[in-house]
Amino acid sequence: MNGKKGSFEINIPPEATKSKLPVTSKEGSIGAFSSCQAWIWSVWEFAKEDSNRVKFALKVGLAVLLVSLLILFRAPYDIFGTNIIWSILTVAIMFEYTVGATFNRGFNRALGSLLAGVLAIAVAQLAIQSGRVAEPIIIGISIFLIGSVTSFMKLWPSLVPYEYGFRVILFTYCLIIVSGYRMGNPITTAMDRLYSIAIGGFVAVLVNVFVFPIWAGEQLHKELVNSFNSVADSLEECVKKYLEDEGLDHPEFSKTVMDEFPDEPNYRRCKSTLNSSAKLESLANSAKWEPPHGKFRHFFYPWSEYVKVGAVLRYCAYEVMALHGVLHSEIQAPHNLRFTFYSEIREAATHAAEVVRSLGKDISNMKRSPKTSLLKKVHSATERLQRAIDMHSYLLTSNFDPPDNYSKPLTKPPVTFSTIQYDLSNPLTEFDCNITENNLSQINQNVPSGTPPQQTESYHEMMRKQSRRLHSWPSREVDAFEEEGVLSMDFLPRMKALESTAALSLANFTSLLIEFVARLDHLVEAVDELSKMAKFNHEAV
Repeated sequence: MNGKKGSFEINIPPEATKSKLPVTSKEGSIGAFSSCQAWIWSVWEFAKEDSNRVKFALKVGLAVLLVSLLILFRAPYDIFGTNIIWSILTVAIMFEYTVGATFNRGFNRALGSLLAGVLAIAVAQLAIQSGRVAEPIIIGISIFLIGSVTSFMKLWPSLVPYEYGFRVILFTYCLIIVSGYRMGNPITTAMDRLYSIAIGGFVAVLVNVFVFPIWAGEQLHKELVNSFNSVADSLEECVKKYLEDEGLDHPEFSKTVMDEFPDEPNYRRCKSTLNSSAKLESLANSAKWEPPHGKFRHFFYPWSEYVKVGAVLRYCAYEVMALHGVLHSEIQAPHNLRFTFYSEIREAATHAAEVVRSLGKDISNMKRSPKTSLLKKVHSATERLQRAIDMHSYLLTSNFDPPDNYSKPLTKPPVTFSTIQYDLSNPLTEFDCNITENNLSQINQNVPSGTPPQQTESYHEMMRKQSRRLHSWPSREVDAFEEEGVLSMDFLPRMKALESTAALSLANFTSLLIEFVARLDHLVEAVDELSKMAKFNHEAV
């Protein structure tokens, strides 16, 4: 109201007076340009990550162009006719990322096409001799039988690698027998299509081998070496963060479940190692088809041993992922309790990562070097960690005995003490030294004069509460339990259980680290077996 009768003043914010203008064509073009630019940048990053992707795409384009020239030029088209299109289909289907995969696919393609052609010619001749009435019936029954048998056989476990070959038999047979029935000359049709398939396969193999070849063996070799480095880096990263983390900046539980750890770049690499089983087996199967090349210069190279080494390495990576699970768990040991075993844990993890990284380096350089000294170091460091845990085992359990008046309620401490760092090897010693005479006099002044001696809490009882505050999980003040009305007979066992649960988190972490070291022996044996079968060079000592 502005002071006049019957009149009102309405204050409208300035933002509300601004009308929403429609998006102009200029703004729309700018948005489209920015999205297009972002898409181009993502494509560039994808190609930059692995340059072989660009090479593979260019090679496929070159192979398709070469077989297309057979149609674009008149002379080859007059010879093969429309059947030359099968060469283009063969290149598109047969051309794979690596040389070994192309050889494997080409073998299945050639064998399947040959068997399908022979069966189609035989059945067509039988159908022609049976008469015009029985001919379509025989062809129909043969198509049903071939489709059923090939579909069943490709599901047989030992024949799964040749699944593509059975598929080739099915569609090649059907196309040859049906088109031959309509064209009236199945033998000529089958031979022309087989020639076209052979031309396409020859062009695909030629381009893939001689134009920027991508060898499956080299891919497998690099993938295994990278897996070793990922496990070693992730182990060091996890242990370092566990020892230096004070629990002040833990991610939310939802983010932990989603595995979103931006401050741990090696975590995802180690996680990808656990999922590399299918990739290693696929590369090993493709590498078996490749001729000797590069560093792999002898026939019958033991590619299957790479898969075995990768399996043992994943066996170790499981422990690293378990360590990450303890690092990001809801129950955490106090930082000062972790610091008690800082040097032993750090030393054992460093030497273990050094062994893993050294094994990966030997595979990368294809050399055999003795690992006795490295294994002695990591075993010695692990034994020191075990002795430290044995000497300080009382820290990993609830080590405070209940007071004499266990059955009586605990009274509130008159003074709230601040959190004090203390020596975990003797939890009460540093408390005794840090509490000054002024603190003690303040405690005595705050105690009512009429309070009986048995109800007055002793100095050590207050120190016990202070230590429980440091160990408590979830982190709560001791007074919070008393405010809930918990009696002493329920309060002390509950506090002891919480203290032990938090401390056992550290025991779990150290036991997982010791188990990782124990598994290193199996990893060293697997790498040594690979070096023998692959004939690695001995490294001069």
